[in-house]
Amino acid sequence: MAIVKSIVIDGIEVPFRASAAIPRMYRIKFRRDIFKDLEAIVAAVGENEEGASTLDTFTLEAFENIAYMMAKYADPKVPDTPEEWLDQFSTFSIYQIVPEIVELWALNAETEVESKKELDRLTGK
Repeated sequence: MAIVKSIVIDGIEVPFRASAAIPRMYRIKFRRDIFKDLEAIVAAVGENEEGASTLDTFTLEAFENIAYMMAKYADPKVPDTPEEWLDQFSTFSIYQIVPEIVELWALNAETEVESKKELDRLTGK
C-alpha cells in the first residue's frame, strides 16, 4: 500500500508517494541504493545548519533524485528528468524537505509492517 503526502515547495503543492516500488524504481533509474543514499543524506543534513550549508554535491544530488523519484511516482505528469522537474522551482531547501520525505518513508515502512502482521494473523503464521 502506497502512502501519499503533499509538501509545499516554493509555493507549489507537490505530491510525493512512497511504497515498496520506490527502491526498485530508484535503483533502475539511478543505479544506486535508495536506503544507503537516504541514510547518507539524513546524516549530512543533521551535521549542517541551513544557513551555513556545507553539503557536498553527492548529498544534494542524491536528495534531488530521491525527491524527484517520489514525486514522479505520485504524479506521472512530472517530467522525465530530475533537472526538468527541479526547473519549476526557484528555491528548494533540502533542510525543509528531507524531514518531510523521511517522515513519509517511515509512515510507508510502518504501514508495510502492519500489513504483514495482519496477513500473518489472517494466515495463522
